[in-house]
Amino acid sequence: MAAAVGIVVSDDLKAEVLSRKEDVRPDGFEALLETSNSISRKESGDEKGNIQGVFGWVSPEGVKVEVSYVADENGYQPKSDSLPTPPPIPDEIQRALKWIAANPPAPGSKI
Repeated sequence: MAAAVGIVVSDDLKAEVLSRKEDVRPDGFEALLETSNSISRKESGDEKGNIQGVFGWVSPEGVKVEVSYVADENGYQPKSDSLPTPPPIPDEIQRALKWIAANPPAPGSKI
């Protein structure tokens, strides 16, 4: 009895760094990375800790994925067509929320 096993070696395992730059200064930083398997990262930040950047890769389906972001006093805020989004709020719920906002409970009342 003989068995053949095929081992698939991903190109990711053979990826090489094509370019890399890191510049750290008292007033902030800049960083850049590109690899041979289409992974990329570019970001910059300031002395206050605010960071903005973009990173990307090619999915197994061959689709270029790119995510841009800001990280500041309001937290991490990614943006991408590839990120899931919640469904729209139904009209009935929107109306109920408006009614609740316009008709707050009386002070001291228990809900």
